[in-house]
Amino acid sequence: MEKLVQAKYKTGRYIGKLLTIEEENARALIQVLAVLRHPNQGDLHHPKQIDVPLFHQRKALAYLEKTWVPDSTVKPYTEEVPDYAASLQTAWCKQMDDLKKDEDNAWCKQSIAALVLLRKEYKFPHNEGRLD
Repeated sequence: MEKLVQAKYKTGRYIGKLLTIEEENARALIQVLAVLRHPNQGDLHHPKQIDVPLFHQRKALAYLEKTWVPDSTVKPYTEEVPDYAASLQTAWCKQMDDLKKDEDNAWCKQSIAALVLLRKEYKFPHNEGRLD
């Protein structure tokens, strides 16, 4: 039986299948099955700042993408795994809602603009008029 886990990668959180653990390097290899939290936009080294050389657009990891994560962030996942596309849309919407609570903040504005561009790349279905 495969071991399902949740783990952080940079500022995102994912559900995945645990493939291997390298204790000597304090990391684990997971294969992404769903998105729990969409990654934050912008520079990882200067969070919530826009006066940086490059404001990075950060995509969520792709379905079945394999990635190394810090083993300290790996936790068992016991619930049913949601559909990847649905989980990505839910995580994107949650982040958009959170950013809109502080729309006057310059970092929030820039992050919203980046998420709007990502929405087009993700090709979400338009349902119930929910997508901003």
